[in-house]
Amino acid sequence: MTTQTQENTGRTIAIGAAAGIAAGLVANLMRKSVVQAPTVIAGQWDQALAAEHKAVLAIINKAAETKDTQTGLRSFLLMQIKHALGKHSFAEENSIYAKMRDLGMPEGADHLNHEHGYIKQALFDLTEMDKSDAGWAPRMRELGSLVAEHAGEEENDMFPKLKAKLTDAENKHLTAAMNKEAFKLA
Repeated sequence: MTTQTQENTGRTIAIGAAAGIAAGLVANLMRKSVVQAPTVIAGQWDQALAAEHKAVLAIINKAAETKDTQTGLRSFLLMQIKHALGKHSFAEENSIYAKMRDLGMPEGADHLNHEHGYIKQALFDLTEMDKSDAGWAPRMRELGSLVAEHAGEEENDMFPKLKAKLTDAENKHLTAAMNKEAFKLA
């Protein structure tokens, strides 16, 4: 092989590798955009988070209705729940709860953050359980109760209090900040 052929081959490989990396990055950004789109479309931060609560509760309810023999479906639904709640809690903790603390609501933010810990514990317990265990569906229903209670507290108490403290421009900024945080894990 001549030196010129070797250089051309090396250049072709480098161009192909760069194109592959670029395509992978674009595909990942598009996937993240699709995952975050329903939240962005839902509107302001409080409406978007309420929509996410509703969506994850629907998946939890579906998982709680599975039979002990549907281990594959249970694993798949649990994976979806963990991803949705992970992204959701990350966005809340890094934007909404932080803003609550900034505006003199640290007890509320800390309380909500504390509840996230118990939700994460329930997710861990479900992950560790055998998916054919007769106790799996009842534990999933317990998770649903935890999430529903937490969401109700946010939507009916804490979020309206926070939103009332913010101007329209500040609410718009908080929406953008929340979506930016959520996009990181989308």
